[in-house]
Amino acid sequence: MYGSCTGRAQGSARARLRTGAVAAAGALLLLSSCSDGSDGDGGAAGAQQPKSRAPYWVNPDGSAAEQATAFRKDGHDADAELIEKISRQPAAEWIGVEDPEGQARGFTEAATEADREALLVLYNIPHRDCGQYSKGGAADGNAYRDWLGKAISGIGERKTTVVLEPDALPHVEDGCTPQQFHEERYALLSEAVTKLKALPNTKVYLDAGNPHWITDPGRMAEPLKRAGIGKADGFALNTSNYQTTEENTAYGKKLSAMVGNKPFVIDTSRNGNGPAPGKDDPEAWCNPPGRALGEPPTTRTGDKLVDAYLWIKRPGESDGDCKGGPAAGEWWPEYALELARNAKT
Repeated sequence: MYGSCTGRAQGSARARLRTGAVAAAGALLLLSSCSDGSDGDGGAAGAQQPKSRAPYWVNPDGSAAEQATAFRKDGHDADAELIEKISRQPAAEWIGVEDPEGQARGFTEAATEADREALLVLYNIPHRDCGQYSKGGAADGNAYRDWLGKAISGIGERKTTVVLEPDALPHVEDGCTPQQFHEERYALLSEAVTKLKALPNTKVYLDAGNPHWITDPGRMAEPLKRAGIGKADGFALNTSNYQTTEENTAYGKKLSAMVGNKPFVIDTSRNGNGPAPGKDDPEAWCNPPGRALGEPPTTRTGDKLVDAYLWIKRPGESDGDCKGGPAAGEWWPEYALELARNAKT
């Protein structure tokens, strides 16, 4: 039931999104279980990370938190401690298709109650994922506008950071999205940026792939401009992928210089060991073994152009039914344990 994004060879975001009514109700119930908003150490289950390090909301009832509780109940304390490396960190909530307003309101209200900022992903663009694992999205432009409007109503005036439409622009640039849909996609993304930025406390980052997808950053500059990067707060890199923070930073700086020196965020959720070695596996993006959690989410990046390291992909959720994994977006405890066990911090 928990939304997630997965990565393909070039970095596609594949997801089985949350069931709207269930997720919204769950988020509203979290209001009673969040911390008191103090600048805590994030040690206890459901506690928040210090705002000075990571101002984003930790969901105390996510898949990882539920797994840690189950492990402790069964006496598997060592496994529970590993999973808590995930459950104690803020990760993005992916807004589904059935009740975007209820979900967005539930998550943002829970975050506000905890004196934190919500981190959301909007992922419903028409012709999403080129008919692959996360195919779908809104039926057409008007359906997308309606869905977006409901999500925006749910966000309201509460502090929120939005990663907008993973893969949408790289899939235009790599030819995966058919040419006849390009103009509509640019228009919808630009409209989305404008509407989201009309909210008083919302930051917006347009997804821009990763260094191993569109390898020449110059190819992403014009798509970002057409999609409204000038109005956005910046762009996002490495969503659901495994490329190193160093490579993403170097790539991002080159791209930033081409789009008005806009800052960027990097998904570090699973890049602790970088991508899988070798080039023989055509699905190297899909549940590669030996990977690790990356840098914990933080706004303390030490680089003025890197606004934050974020866990946009929810660690422990499958990339797809490959290498023994369940369907895309399903919680996979064995993979979560491997990511945590291999983490350097």
